[in-house]
Amino acid sequence: MKDGAMPSDTVLLAGRPIHRMGFGAMQLPGPGVFGPPADRPQALSILRQAVEAGVDHIDTAQFYGPDVANDLIHEALFPYPDRLVLVSKVGAIRDEQRQWLPAQRPEELRAGVEANLASLELDQVPVVNLRRHPDSDVPFAEQIDAMTAMRDEGLIGGVGLSNVTLDDYHTARAQTDVACVQNAYNLTDRSDQPLFDACRADKVPYVPFFPLGSAIFADNPVLDAPVVEDTAHRLGATQAQVALAWLLAQAPMVLLIPGTSSATHLDENLAAAELVLDEAAIEALDQAAV
Repeated sequence: MKDGAMPSDTVLLAGRPIHRMGFGAMQLPGPGVFGPPADRPQALSILRQAVEAGVDHIDTAQFYGPDVANDLIHEALFPYPDRLVLVSKVGAIRDEQRQWLPAQRPEELRAGVEANLASLELDQVPVVNLRRHPDSDVPFAEQIDAMTAMRDEGLIGGVGLSNVTLDDYHTARAQTDVACVQNAYNLTDRSDQPLFDACRADKVPYVPFFPLGSAIFADNPVLDAPVVEDTAHRLGATQAQVALAWLLAQAPMVLLIPGTSSATHLDENLAAAELVLDEAAIEALDQAAV
């Protein structure tokens, strides 16, 4: 699709209107989200192709790589188009053994924001998600205070949340405006439904991660679900398009960030925004939760 071909419906993200179909940079680094991509020119091309197709929301993190995804975004797209909203996250780091480690203390959150500002060459990151570690011993309210302080300083435009509980969400909402919530949610995993419903009621953008299931594991309960295969065959679409279209149909505040390192898959994902699921499809897919 060319610029302007994206669907007209938009959602406000930290006060900026964006299309509901975005792009996630998590798959651009090497295997396991670690190290450089196998084909750097292709990774740069994917980013440019996405923006040329109308994508105005890219999700990233300094710890993707680490340092790889942001570097690719900067090389491919800087200076950034005015309409582009870059969303990053803090709360984790990577070590040389490829482990994902918590970085939850307020000073670590600030260091993460500063690293994003430097690598992306920005004066302000439009939105930064606080990725809550489930075993964190840092009080959540202290983390929200730290994020709010950085927003008030102008280092970030909006405070988002990731990997949070419904209680966390309510705590954050009592302290500050929440720009968005990014949690695991897809056609077969709806364990986050209570928080999804809260965001829908509050009109807070909800960004499902792993919208097509995890790319890290071989088995994919979303794309391999028989009902997804059957619906795709009947509608002349792909399984990925059906799964993404189902998410978009759940609520108008849903924003999607499917990631890929393939130009073909990028076009396929973007086209899902134009797929209309009929009542029979919605009814069948609604029964696919495991």
